[in-house]
Amino acid sequence: FTLEQLHKFDGREDENTGEDKPVYLSLEGTVFDVSNGRDFYGPGGPYEAFAGHEVGASLGKMSFDSTHIDDLGACSSLNFGEREELENWIVKFRDYRHYPIVGQLIHPAPGGNDTIVSAEELREADGTQGCPEGYATPPIYVAMSNRVYDVSFGGVEFYGVGCGYEKFAGRDVSRALAKMSFDPADLENTDTSDLSEKQIKVLNDWVKTFEEKKGYPCAGVLKK
Repeated sequence: FTLEQLHKFDGREDENTGEDKPVYLSLEGTVFDVSNGRDFYGPGGPYEAFAGHEVGASLGKMSFDSTHIDDLGACSSLNFGEREELENWIVKFRDYRHYPIVGQLIHPAPGGNDTIVSAEELREADGTQGCPEGYATPPIYVAMSNRVYDVSFGGVEFYGVGCGYEKFAGRDVSRALAKMSFDPADLENTDTSDLSEKQIKVLNDWVKTFEEKKGYPCAGVLKK
């Protein structure tokens, strides 16, 4: 998860579906689904301010001060008593409440518009490489319109090994997505100069989905 993705899981009503969203809390980077504790952590509960946030430092300090919320780095500077309190909360969540661990918070997310990603680096990040320290899954890069997205942040079920869009992992899929094609020729050919106006619109819609709806972080810009 990026911090922005985590914020969406606050237990409030989803404006698109009308259903209540899950409630996620991150404790020192480990993200728990605490939906079964909605009365405590969801809207109207005593800990509702923590819903959809990193709260390791907050729970360690037993503080509702907003300056501690989403401060992942503060977990490393907790004193002995605060560290012990945080560990107690982690044990409570994991071993007593049995809240499912749904992922890992990575903040700040690596990469960005100033990072150049080579074609070789793109191909290597196909979800089959080793898992970096602190990550829940290996990076999966998908490129389009010269931008590279790490879809391992919430998209493993689509782009991971054995999944429906596995062929797109580690590739520039601008042409393939614009044409809604799994044809190997469209995966190998990254030229978009001959796309129709309708296909360009489809491609732009995919970019919007990646950035706004899915919130996949930009890992960099594809080296030309």
